[in-house]
Amino acid sequence: MSKQSTRAKHSPSLAIIIMAAGKGTRLKSKHPKVLHEAGGKPLLAHVIATARKIVSPKDIYVIVGHEAAQVEETVSPTGVNFVLQTEQRGTGHAVMVARDAIKAYDQVIVLSGDAPMIRTQTLERLRDFHAEKNAAMTILTAVLSDPTGYGRVIRKSATSADVQAIVEHKSATAKQQKVREINSGIYAFSVKPLLQYLDKIRTDNAHAEFYLPDMASILGKAKQRVVAIDAGNYHEVLGANTRAELAEIDQNMRMAKCEELMAAGATIFYPQSCVIDSDVEIGTDTVIEPYVQLLGKTSIGADCRIRSYSVIRDSSVGDSVTILPGCVIDEATVRDGATLGPYSRLRPGSEICEGARVGNFVETKKTRLGKGSKANHLTYLGDAEIGEGVNIGAGTILCNYDGVHKHKTTIEDGVFVGSDSTLVAPVKIGKGAYIAAASCITDDVPADALALGRTRQTVKEGWAKEKRQSQKKEHAAKHA
Repeated sequence: MSKQSTRAKHSPSLAIIIMAAGKGTRLKSKHPKVLHEAGGKPLLAHVIATARKIVSPKDIYVIVGHEAAQVEETVSPTGVNFVLQTEQRGTGHAVMVARDAIKAYDQVIVLSGDAPMIRTQTLERLRDFHAEKNAAMTILTAVLSDPTGYGRVIRKSATSADVQAIVEHKSATAKQQKVREINSGIYAFSVKPLLQYLDKIRTDNAHAEFYLPDMASILGKAKQRVVAIDAGNYHEVLGANTRAELAEIDQNMRMAKCEELMAAGATIFYPQSCVIDSDVEIGTDTVIEPYVQLLGKTSIGADCRIRSYSVIRDSSVGDSVTILPGCVIDEATVRDGATLGPYSRLRPGSEICEGARVGNFVETKKTRLGKGSKANHLTYLGDAEIGEGVNIGAGTILCNYDGVHKHKTTIEDGVFVGSDSTLVAPVKIGKGAYIAAASCITDDVPADALALGRTRQTVKEGWAKEKRQSQKKEHAAKHA
């Protein structure tokens, strides 16, 4: 047996509880607090993602209460468990309702569902420190320049890991209020002493609730060890209690994401102006200009340039792609070497292949534009399969909707579609065919054919001159 497997066999089993039952009254919202978004996804989703890097989803227990069904529906794809706190009576009560879920574990970490910036490394430090100190309770702390309103962690001495008490701000003495180390609300517990003393929490407080921080004094009086460890970066532990705090967390998360991407080799000019979600990936030597939005699960390859005011959501962009200003790309795929914009719109299901070009005010939907093909101006391409080396002239419209159903247009390799053409689906244009400018095409066109769908031009010489003379006579007669 390897050393690694030996350690795994003897390491204590760990569960994670995530508090997500609260209403979030100060947000003044009808939606659950933990479903408000920062960094492009719900607060709770961030916390779950971090927890899943520590333990399996089956070992994560989300405590739900307010709008429980909505919370469960949103994060159930993560595979975590849910424990219903029917009556929200405080954080201690939340652990009480999860008693049966965690009783088989050795350790449990308690997280806040509204503190999305907590890092995997910090939770690993908390877990390992708790085990190293053989503690019953370990408090994750943070040091704030202004700790007003937060509970203070009072250590037995300045250099000691051991905690004497957690004192709420209102109950703190003048000396204790000068302490800047605060209780983050994130803890590690040894399950056996936690459950043994959990029922000793009382509700003799202003809100008549069971407060989990009270476990520090309860365990201390029972001669169980209570210790603290500083998170190092206070941003990690701050929750979103107000809209202003939510905005601050969002800004911090996005700046941290930009720093991560730049450290990995991307260039982001003026990152304060960009909106880049947490799950976005960017390859090396790609340049992101100011005022770009990269949202959802977007991935950008290497050596690309994304120019200002472009918005890309849940899309895949290959290597060496140029996206000119003002493009909007949603659930689309852009292959290597393609060029988009300015002001192109790719709607869901669009695929722009290698070296293809989509230009000014061109919109695509459920369309595959083949390798080296181009649609450079003022065009709509919907529900289409377009081959390689195709030219789509300015002002071309694919009429894909008959008022009831959508229909497909197929344009094979090497086709030339003249400007201002209308192709009425379902229709197929064969390989190498030409569509004359301003044609309305309603029937299939064979390979290498020329299709004209317009009336023959008529010229009446002198007609305009006669028209003007007639108008002058009418005008003169009216004003005679």
